[in-house]
Amino acid sequence: MKRRDALVIAAFGLDSGIARAQLADRVRRVCLLRPTSPAAGEFMQTGIPAAFAQQGLVQGRNLQLVVAAAGGDVGRLPTMARDLAGEGCEVIIAVGASAVRAALDAGGKVPIVMFGNFDPIAYGFVTDLGRPGGRATGVMITPDGTLAGKRLELLREAVPRSTRLGFLQPDDPGVVMQRDEVLAAAARLGVAMHVATVRNRDYESAFAELQGDRVQGVLLCATTYFRIDRQTIIDQVSQRRLPTMWEWPDEVREGGLMAYGTNLRGLYLRVAHYAQRILAGESAGSLPIEQPTRFSLVVNKRAAAQIGLVIPTGLLLRADEVID
Repeated sequence: MKRRDALVIAAFGLDSGIARAQLADRVRRVCLLRPTSPAAGEFMQTGIPAAFAQQGLVQGRNLQLVVAAAGGDVGRLPTMARDLAGEGCEVIIAVGASAVRAALDAGGKVPIVMFGNFDPIAYGFVTDLGRPGGRATGVMITPDGTLAGKRLELLREAVPRSTRLGFLQPDDPGVVMQRDEVLAAAARLGVAMHVATVRNRDYESAFAELQGDRVQGVLLCATTYFRIDRQTIIDQVSQRRLPTMWEWPDEVREGGLMAYGTNLRGLYLRVAHYAQRILAGESAGSLPIEQPTRFSLVVNKRAAAQIGLVIPTGLLLRADEVID
């Protein structure tokens, strides 16, 4: 590659000679472009590589997965995308709006599978979800926007007397839609919002900023950044006794307070399925962009007790899962 320092090549134990031999035997080459760094263990065990393996494409056997991870610096994505476009990728999986933008702007003919929490029409990536056309399709995490407004409503319900809430976001322009939805929902609810941005993974400073503004709860931006760093965040909010709303139910099972979202592993399987269909010869633009239809509200009563919060009974009764 032209810029090996900007790419993490996920050969996972294959040397270059073996990789070349496998490519000669029609190993499929899929590229993954993401704004964050991959969490290696989880990435292999429960992420997109694991989803491919469940559907018959196994890394090291008939799949070569090239991972370009920007490490939180979204300014690197355009260069990475151009490199991938010239490296023989058969499909690019672009995670998040910033990665999708970079992959589309890089040009070329490589089909793209979008994955993330954004509205592809609002961002101008496609004009029709059912018939996207062009070279991009995708699997979205939410329907109709980002669910940020709904999550804020649930957080406010959990802390009913709250008048000041916080929104924690990464330093990535791809999440602007979530921020805007949160601010609009806050205006409807009559709640003052403080938006804090995490820069260079400095969570201590971001939470100190929120606490300095006396927020009574925090909505976490739905993003890969916070998925990777979830334990650091859980530790921060526990120490500061701050109620939080998360994106994935798994994050609540690991110690977060509340989450409202869909099944992450199921979405990974859908991403791998779409990539397989493209590898089999279907055009990306002919595949309708998928949106989830089922969501779960998960509440961790144990985490609530640790920060001195009593979750309203009505919210507990509506929860799909309550962790005691």
